[in-house]
Amino acid sequence: MKVTKDAATAGKRLFRLCAQGSLDEEKLRKVIKGLTERKPRNYHGILVTLHKLVRLHQAQRHVLVESAQQLDEATGQNIANKMLSDHGEGLTFEYKINPALLGGIRIRKGDDVWDGSVKGRLDKISNAF
Repeated sequence: MKVTKDAATAGKRLFRLCAQGSLDEEKLRKVIKGLTERKPRNYHGILVTLHKLVRLHQAQRHVLVESAQQLDEATGQNIANKMLSDHGEGLTFEYKINPALLGGIRIRKGDDVWDGSVKGRLDKISNAF
């Protein structure tokens, strides 16, 4: 669906009202309820913009930690503490085992990736040639 500039601007403004610091889900629910009840012009585009911004916000607050083997409790806690000190509170963590990494750890937070895996290093070497 094509979203008009006015709808995108209104959606961004409403999102900023709900996300002052951290996303206030109750405010967001009230905004969405008000939009669906009043149905202002281009309200569907506003809702599409809000949905996109909420999805992006959630992705920025989610940390995926991949390792070749199961991480011990201390290592997982050190990673979590470092990410929380660097990026603030409110992060969610997901730990996965990915044998394809061969060794090391890959951390993904939103669009940011920190790759310290053996596979990542081998890929860099192969791309250099």
